[in-house]
Amino acid sequence: MRGWWREISGLVLPVACGGCGRPRTELCERCAAALHGRPARRARPVPEPEGLPVVHAAAKYTDAVRAVLLAHKERGALGLSRPLGRALAGAVRASARRPHGAAHGALLLVPVPSARRAVRARGHDPARRIALAAAAELRRTGCPAQVLPVLRQHRPVADQAGLTARERLVNLSGALRLRQGAARLLKGGTAVLVDDVMTTGASLVEAARALSAVEEAAGPGSVRPSAAVVAVPPVSFE
Repeated sequence: MRGWWREISGLVLPVACGGCGRPRTELCERCAAALHGRPARRARPVPEPEGLPVVHAAAKYTDAVRAVLLAHKERGALGLSRPLGRALAGAVRASARRPHGAAHGALLLVPVPSARRAVRARGHDPARRIALAAAAELRRTGCPAQVLPVLRQHRPVADQAGLTARERLVNLSGALRLRQGAARLLKGGTAVLVDDVMTTGASLVEAARALSAVEEAAGPGSVRPSAAVVAVPPVSFE
């Protein structure tokens, strides 16, 4: 119900830019340029945790980009999923090392799942919604892509806010598992882990660990995911 109301209210309530608050536009040109106006780049958190896949990001998690992501995640500005998806699509292309419009095999976007209580509180799963928009953008530009939500949380985890990088790794260790049938769904495609923001990299480390179960079952080289995110702290950009 909550998600439904947000969808309807976005059509009838006054619109302001999610990045700067400029009226009568969901995302102004200046904030859009900050979000996806530059090529995606390799990102490494400091310190870089062991087991982190190669990560590419579209933008720095500052100013307008941070405001847009928070408006989508915490304030239910669901219309922002489309420009956020466009930014993520650029990072996915860079992560999968495919040029614009390439169509050799499917890209399989695997979103890092949010905690169940967070999804209930927000009324939606931000990473999954952005992933769906990214897959649509990739298909629009000629690159076969689909979203595979094959990861699930099988135990509660503590709120990550305020935890150190090491504490986040411990908090998330073993928290994710693959859904039944994941190996079959992932076979034959290029898996790319996706999320909205990477800070310490702990979530992507755990997601990559969970996906390694597919590689163990199907044989070496079958699933070696890269990762793509919308934004990272400035210090994480190479």
